[in-house]
Amino acid sequence: MNISAIRKEYSLKTLDIKDLSKNPIEQFNLWFQEALVAKVIEINAMTLSTIGLDGIPNGRIVLLKEVDTGFVFFTNYESQKGKELAQTPFASLTFFWPELERQVRIRGKIEQVSTKLSDEYFFSRPLGSQIGAWTSPQSQKINSREELEERLQVFENKFKDTPITRPRHWGGYRLNPNHVEFWQGRPSRLHDRIAYEKIDNGGWELSILAP
Repeated sequence: MNISAIRKEYSLKTLDIKDLSKNPIEQFNLWFQEALVAKVIEINAMTLSTIGLDGIPNGRIVLLKEVDTGFVFFTNYESQKGKELAQTPFASLTFFWPELERQVRIRGKIEQVSTKLSDEYFFSRPLGSQIGAWTSPQSQKINSREELEERLQVFENKFKDTPITRPRHWGGYRLNPNHVEFWQGRPSRLHDRIAYEKIDNGGWELSILAP
């Protein structure tokens, strides 16, 4: 298998700084709508990169669940990523939409969302997912799959006749961006890259980056 020979030539679209919104969240929403129309698979899947407790970068795929003043996702606060964000509350997000030959990279500071927002999303989930949040000691070592299924049975029985609640260890985070980059694939690897940098007055400065 010759991995080095694998390549794809990008030629679908172009990206011009004059055509972009002055606000990166507005621009992200425009691209997200285009991705919806293009039926991008797992459109809200993003790589969340954090700084590990050992100082080594750590990444995993999570799902974007809301865009407001920032980018919102939900998880177990006691998971590995939760512990890493508690120690270093900065992270990056990366979206790749191959159907449109596009990538978006976002960096910024992390904060926990309100309990109201966490509750609203938690109770919008299917019951199985709600019970799953109670069941999984996320990122901790377990002895077997059977152990997890036994825990599931315990919580299914617990909430059979009792209204389920949101675990205190489960909720949302918001990444508030200070740097956003939009990338459009182009032929010969001469891609279009436009970066937004947050400036002191709260506005954004746009720059063209070399590929």
